[in-house]
Amino acid sequence: MKLLAPGPFFDVLADRGTGTTVHLSRPLDIADDGRTTYDIPDLAHLVSQAAGWLEGLGVTPGDRVAVIKPNHWDYVLLACAAARIGAVPALISDRLPVETLQVLLKRLDAKALVTTSATLAAARGAETDLTAFTRRTLTLDAPAPGAIPLADVRGHRTPPPRPRPDDLTLAIMHTSGTTGIPKLVRHSARTLIHRIAADEARRLPLVSTRRADTVAQAASYAHGRGLAWTISVFWLAPRAAVILDAYDARLAEPVLRAHPPTVLEAAPSAFVRWQPLAASPDNPFHDVRLYVNAFDAVHPPTVRTFLSATRRRLPLWVQVWGQSETGPLTFRCLTRRSVRATGERHPTTRDLGRTVPGKAGLRVVDPTTLQPVGRGRPGLVQARTRTLCAGYVSEPERMRAKLSGPWFTTGDLGLITRSGRLLLLDREVDTIPDGSCVEIEDVIHDRLPEVVEAVVLGRASGLSQPVLVTRDGTLDPGAWQQAVTDLPPLGEPTVLSLDQLPLTATGKVRRQELRDRLLDGAPPYGTGRWT
Repeated sequence: MKLLAPGPFFDVLADRGTGTTVHLSRPLDIADDGRTTYDIPDLAHLVSQAAGWLEGLGVTPGDRVAVIKPNHWDYVLLACAAARIGAVPALISDRLPVETLQVLLKRLDAKALVTTSATLAAARGAETDLTAFTRRTLTLDAPAPGAIPLADVRGHRTPPPRPRPDDLTLAIMHTSGTTGIPKLVRHSARTLIHRIAADEARRLPLVSTRRADTVAQAASYAHGRGLAWTISVFWLAPRAAVILDAYDARLAEPVLRAHPPTVLEAAPSAFVRWQPLAASPDNPFHDVRLYVNAFDAVHPPTVRTFLSATRRRLPLWVQVWGQSETGPLTFRCLTRRSVRATGERHPTTRDLGRTVPGKAGLRVVDPTTLQPVGRGRPGLVQARTRTLCAGYVSEPERMRAKLSGPWFTTGDLGLITRSGRLLLLDREVDTIPDGSCVEIEDVIHDRLPEVVEAVVLGRASGLSQPVLVTRDGTLDPGAWQQAVTDLPPLGEPTVLSLDQLPLTATGKVRRQELRDRLLDGAPPYGTGRWT
């Protein structure tokens, strides 16, 4: 199956008569009518209008267009608009620290920046003028110093589609940045659309979107998943799509109740935030037949809670593991039975399953020699895939350092079982001397239901440091000691509030920043060579 690239995508859907209705958790930042419901022709018109705005701004084919704004699905629509005129969208989360935004904009050297006056004001408050790193800046909401307001380009003629060749860069997105400055990843239409999205756009039993489905998504739309998800899901033409811009349960709940999903994909941190809602008798997940989590593994009690929340007889949870550079690498289907055992030191969600046959290969190598190790032995995970990105913007040497012939070094530690399943241990930089941070964090979540977030910070010398967020801000010392009695030695836990945790756009903890803050920059146990 060869899907069309994003530029004319919604036009093609409209011509096909696709009847999907889109429901939004809040109005789009690129629209001024306050609407939260759209049909496909509406979206095609909005994308073509936005393409005209960009051309009116002076963007030409091949130019890079940076997008930095509050999280919402219009990241994807703006990417479609840029691609429509042959430009290259670079989607960057506004949740990144201002210093990081500076670095990424310098590397990008974009012709234009699309943003909001509020985003620019926040950066100026941190003594940074984002407009200085690009030739033209467009604000979507209100005028701002050094920027062109949307009113000045609104109404510019709609240009004809100018698609780029399949092997040229189609879009740029960044990695999560949990261990430092994110990398800017270049993907082509061949990798992102014709391979990643096209594979998901096939109708497969149980795990594919159906025409009768209401599909909900909660993600960071600045990441590549937002674009690939949009292309694949809308191609399958579900009855409705529900787009959530935030993980806060108070904001998500009214939308989910108004449009109960049958398929729900969300970042792991969204599922964690919604767990109390899912545990309530009158929850909005009662009709979900399929859950999907991308970006990262999910803790077992979260999966258990959501599978119990639906009234469906045999709900399924699909856990997908991959990276921005590679796209999906493994998948595993979880059922209520899969996560039935509680409190034990067992792999559960750290068992990432197998690769899709014929799509990717995995091997585990010795971190020092890079020679393959046998099955059942831990080491550095490498992947070989036809969906590997084209490289990093302005960091070619960093990409070369991660390649061993056709094998890409993921930076994760794991082992491949005798049956061919991948067990995740840790990010190499985050590893600890006596075990696996990921396992310890899973066990803590499983044994202490009051824990919302558990992070274990390894260090080169001294005990590993647990950092916890609990629902009421307290931790029972006795319960803690009982929970960790059979785990590797840990320091005394630090209890923080959720807003004290530095988080990425996908809700993952920025561990290096947390380490600098709590451990006075103490070096990690891992080398960090593969970040």
